Amino acid sequence: MWLMHDGGTAADSPTPRTGGLPLAPNGFQWPVCAECEGPMCFVAHLPVDDGAVEVFMCQNDPGMCDDWDAESGGNRAVLVHGDLRPVAPPEEGETLLDTVTALRPVATPIEGEVPGRRGGTPDWWQLDETPACPACGRRMPFVAQLEEGGDALNFGGGGRGYVFTCPPCGTAAFLWQR
Repeated sequence: MWLMHDGGTAADSPTPRTGGLPLAPNGFQWPVCAECEGPMCFVAHLPVDDGAVEVFMCQNDPGMCDDWDAESGGNRAVLVHGDLRPVAPPEEGETLLDTVTALRPVATPIEGEVPGRRGGTPDWWQLDETPACPACGRRMPFVAQLEEGGDALNFGGGGRGYVFTCPPCGTAAFLWQR
């Protein structure tokens, strides 16, 4: 399923989107970078079967923290379930994208910018880097691919982001390649 740009949307829209605010249950803690310890930037909201994956990357000092690696602590994907509500960002740090863009799933891509796709297999820019679930050790199933584009997503200058989950363990992972 392809994800097409579908114009702007509300910052707290429950539909697939880049930017805006993460949706999470009460008690959600905004992720911080393991390297610089600053709050991460919210990148994307991707609904899944009974919840959503919220994707974050460190943008406090771009290029300094290892935000491309699924295990470095410079990015974070969080699998959330239950009563999801908008989460206010921390007051300091690069925490939100400048624009909120709806992503409309379509079976066949049409003219226009195609910012990603859901399901299937990853179209790796480099070698296969499918992460292992930190809880069970199995390869994590692929959820979505996001293409760099416009002024919103920056995956190293023309790169591609990859989102994975392990629903039985409640874990998620994100990485990007260029």
